[in-house]
Amino acid sequence: MLPIRKLLIANRGEIAVRIIRACAEMGITSVAVFTDADRHALHVKKADEAYSIGPDTLGGYLNMHRLINVARAAGCDAAHPGYGFLSENPDFAAACAARGIRFVGPSAAVIRSMGDKVAARSAMIAAGVPVVPGSDGNLADVEAALPIADKVGYPVMLKATNGGGGRGIRLCTDPESLRRNFDRVRSEATRAFGSTDIFLEKAIVNPRHIEVQILADSHGNVTHLFERDCSIQRRHQKLIEIAPSPQLTEEQRAFVCEAAVTAARAVKYENAGTVEFLLDHDGSFYFMEMNTRLQVEHPITEMITGVDIVQEQLRVAAGLPLRYRQEDITRRGYAMEFRINAEDPENDFLPSFGRITRYFAPGGPGIRTDGAIYTGYQIPPHYDSMCAKLICWALDWDLLLARADRALRDIGVYGVKTTIPYHLAILNHPQFRTGIFDTGFIGAHPELTQVHEARPNRNLAVVIAAALAAHHGL
Repeated sequence: MLPIRKLLIANRGEIAVRIIRACAEMGITSVAVFTDADRHALHVKKADEAYSIGPDTLGGYLNMHRLINVARAAGCDAAHPGYGFLSENPDFAAACAARGIRFVGPSAAVIRSMGDKVAARSAMIAAGVPVVPGSDGNLADVEAALPIADKVGYPVMLKATNGGGGRGIRLCTDPESLRRNFDRVRSEATRAFGSTDIFLEKAIVNPRHIEVQILADSHGNVTHLFERDCSIQRRHQKLIEIAPSPQLTEEQRAFVCEAAVTAARAVKYENAGTVEFLLDHDGSFYFMEMNTRLQVEHPITEMITGVDIVQEQLRVAAGLPLRYRQEDITRRGYAMEFRINAEDPENDFLPSFGRITRYFAPGGPGIRTDGAIYTGYQIPPHYDSMCAKLICWALDWDLLLARADRALRDIGVYGVKTTIPYHLAILNHPQFRTGIFDTGFIGAHPELTQVHEARPNRNLAVVIAAALAAHHGL
């Protein structure tokens, strides 16, 4: 019997629903939390138990002491942070441990060391994992940055040491822009992450963004679940992810996956994590960072390997060994994930919060939808705009493209603007269909935002609704 019997899910939205489903299969009682804005959210309806954490729309999910008190009062013996919010907060992991609650993730010490990008770079260098050339530590001032930039060569990136999510990053193409951006990045780092620490790296222009999913337990077992390609991104935010990468040779795949395992062993990592790399156009891999949590795009890895990553997280947190050795893990076919956001691509991706008047998920072979919406659901304006993830799987690349196109046309989200038509435009672009692209793809194709939501029956539905309203005198 699993030592974890009752789990607090310290998150919301589709990831909370995803964890609830894993709990249901494992016989674990799921406990949800919600703010007033989320009172009617799907994760509240799906969980075995649900508790209010008050009216504070954002601060409620960030209040670690309130969450731990709920866990204790509800009799939970473990807490899963999902991603975002407190998932990479070492203080939350430490607070859970201090109150006798298993934290589903790595230790506070590992989260702290990997969250510090300078410390992470140093650990990787010591382990022999290639890193991007740059400063050896944090920069005291811009005068310290200038000679390093001259040595590694422009362009360079200024980065917040404790940053993440694409924030606290500026590209500098010459000494003047480096001087201009230094204080800006330091200010952004202070506001977003509470730290003035920044460092410098050589900018790898338009690389491929390759990340490797790893699992590790407390018994010394570390495995990889192959890689994902996250090169399709806008302003450092991922839009579409693919597993495995259609751009790697088998030799490159073996190298980067082994490097990820080496990185995890070097920091004595436990639980699920992701080691992220940049692949330069000359074929060189460079360690970028390690995400010490579950990733948004984990379902595509599950689709190609058959491994339930959330269930493995729970087993590892309970002190059990991984169910799989490296030789047990094989990959089959390709999978692709589309982040369905409530945003208007034609209006600079302005959030489009409101009521979902109709929703239906696609189906058929190889299709999975992880969502947090339903017909009649009011998307609150306080949180991330992602409302669903569409995951498609097929045996080969060409079938995956055809299946993804069909699924994107099948899914129905009405009442708000979504990124569905934008995904269709990307999917059907000739360059994307070759499977060869880099992080500059979105920037090179601004015309893809000029899309219109094509719904064959939408106008007909509007006409019928208007006619019925007129008939009934409404």
